[in-house]
Amino acid sequence: MAHPAGEGAAQGAFLRACRREPCGATPVWLMRQAGRYLKEYRELRERVPFKELCRDPALAAEVTVAAARRIGADAAILFSDILLILEPMGMGLEYSKGDGPVLGNPLRAAGDVDRLREAEPGSLGFVFEAVRQIRRALPAEVPLIGFAGAPFTLASYMIEGGGSRDFALTKEFMYRDPAAWSALMERLVRALAPYLNGQIEAGAQAVQLFDSWVGCLGPADYREFVLPHTKALVRGLRPGAPVIHFGTGTASLLEAMREAGGDVIGLDFRVELGEAWRRLGEVAVQGNLDPAALLGDRRLIRRRAEEILRQAGGRPGHIFNLGHGVLPATPVDNVRFLVDLVHAWKG
Repeated sequence: MAHPAGEGAAQGAFLRACRREPCGATPVWLMRQAGRYLKEYRELRERVPFKELCRDPALAAEVTVAAARRIGADAAILFSDILLILEPMGMGLEYSKGDGPVLGNPLRAAGDVDRLREAEPGSLGFVFEAVRQIRRALPAEVPLIGFAGAPFTLASYMIEGGGSRDFALTKEFMYRDPAAWSALMERLVRALAPYLNGQIEAGAQAVQLFDSWVGCLGPADYREFVLPHTKALVRGLRPGAPVIHFGTGTASLLEAMREAGGDVIGLDFRVELGEAWRRLGEVAVQGNLDPAALLGDRRLIRRRAEEILRQAGGRPGHIFNLGHGVLPATPVDNVRFLVDLVHAWKG
């Protein structure tokens, strides 16, 4: 039976792990657990463009709830996209089939930053309504995770105009005009804090920051150009809802990411969980199976997953996840096998 506030989730394994409290079994959810590997999602996308799907609260809720139920995850994550917040700031946003997101009028100079609008919270009301509908539809014991892109990753999209291999334009902007860079990051923090707080107020019980591209930086640049702004964002979030801080390619940045903030540090698959946790110290961790392992047979999945669980060692504060999102070609049965394996693990 659904419960509008989801109070039962507070004592569930996922939120207990976020707080580094003992759990009966390791909680597990997967990034992109609502995605193209699911037949139902592919069928829906044949009828509804991605952007429209994100903007329709009823459809976003349907996709979110169905995915969590289908794989037996310990948490649901809002179906949305990190770039939606950029439209009310004045950026053009289109999703090109095969090429991914494309942002019109990319930022190239300080004047471009000055022309950005302040995002009005009401402009993203469809996201908050989706959160409310999801919370009503989910069982009380299943928590809902909201999310947003972290300031650096959003800034890089705004400057590059899309994805990038080397992020040369982003770094050039950052180095050439540090004042304009700071102004851009501050604008993003001002937009992101009320956006995430709005998700929490609508019913999200945890939020994840996706810093997907921050691994392109070395530690010195991260500390100078990113850490102060991410820290300001985390400090601006409502207390009580755990914050998961995730990045990819961040093996050299883990200590700095912890300093930037977060109750849980998300690990990608390029670092061993045991060593990463030793470096991070007293904080919860999330991860970190290579998503491609789910394309292998079940013996491989079991071996790789159990390696991670052994490294976690049963310590309170481990949330099992992938080191990135579920790949589109992943068999659904392999996903369910992984979830069941993690739940059954006794060490």
